[in-house]
Amino acid sequence: MTAIDDLLQRHIDGPDHGAPEVPTPVPGLHLAVVTCMDARIKVFDVFGLRHGEAHIMRNAGGIVTDDVVRSLSISQRKLQTREVIVMQHTSCGLSTFTDDEFREELEGDTGLRPTWAVEAFREVKDSVRQSVERVRRSPFIPHTGNVRGFVYDVRTAALTEVL
Repeated sequence: MTAIDDLLQRHIDGPDHGAPEVPTPVPGLHLAVVTCMDARIKVFDVFGLRHGEAHIMRNAGGIVTDDVVRSLSISQRKLQTREVIVMQHTSCGLSTFTDDEFREELEGDTGLRPTWAVEAFREVKDSVRQSVERVRRSPFIPHTGNVRGFVYDVRTAALTEVL
């Protein structure tokens, strides 16, 4: 049985009944969260979120990329979010290699260098600051007055604001 087959069976056996009590795609807290795809981060648990309260955007590193700007722009302009949390974390996989190393690996395996930025980092707080600044400076995201960045410690669950 594959992992996908296992998850499909869990869905059949599980408690998911959709979200009939959430009648709209507009999140109740008017909040968007950008975070890493790391499986150790349970975003709903970290913030005590309930179903329908926030848009969650995840990618490698929780980096504000062009695609995240696209999603935030839609979230704010069409779905009424007004606040943004950028949350990255300790022990992130993106801090274990460099952009050049990964690009060279890809080029060696495929013969092509990626057209997209890897955005590996050494210091997570600096990466959070950069992503927060990208949100604040984007002309496509209209509500940038309440954009805050955090580092989540995967070992202790501590959440530290990056100023």
